[in-house]
Amino acid sequence: MPGPKKIKASFIEPMLLLRTNSLPSGKNWLYELKLDGYRALAIKSGGRVELRSRNNNDFGGKYPRVVKALASLPDDTVVDGEIIALDPSGKPSFNLLQNYGSANAAIVYYLFDVLVLAGEDVRFQSLGVRRALLEARVLTVLDEPIRSSPELDASLPDLIASAAPKAWRD
Repeated sequence: MPGPKKIKASFIEPMLLLRTNSLPSGKNWLYELKLDGYRALAIKSGGRVELRSRNNNDFGGKYPRVVKALASLPDDTVVDGEIIALDPSGKPSFNLLQNYGSANAAIVYYLFDVLVLAGEDVRFQSLGVRRALLEARVLTVLDEPIRSSPELDASLPDLIASAAPKAWRD
């Protein structure tokens, strides 16, 4: 029986947020931190890594350390994530990211999804399966400044309570 059809890694338009009137909950949903950075796809094909914005603009020249750190990606792989700048206390700062180059800031690329892995299109797998592949076969071969975007393991009411300003909780 033949295996899955191999594809060449290339830019894939990322899925964007959908506006909703209520927060989804249940076993089919997961929650992550909002990092306040630039959405970016990393594409490795033919031994060459590209870092692209969600609008398919080149980020590679602006973040060469991230591109270099992605060199160990399996060939024909596409991952999705967010580039952020950290302030001196380790918190994300969009202002520092916008001024990167003139401001001294640590840049980190948080990965949250794999779309193509070693030539296999995995977009039709569940997010749980894709995140397991990301952890086992992608993040294990990468070093700083590449990190995993962790899942927040709590109920929706607990997450809302922890994010609400103290004045709202009193």
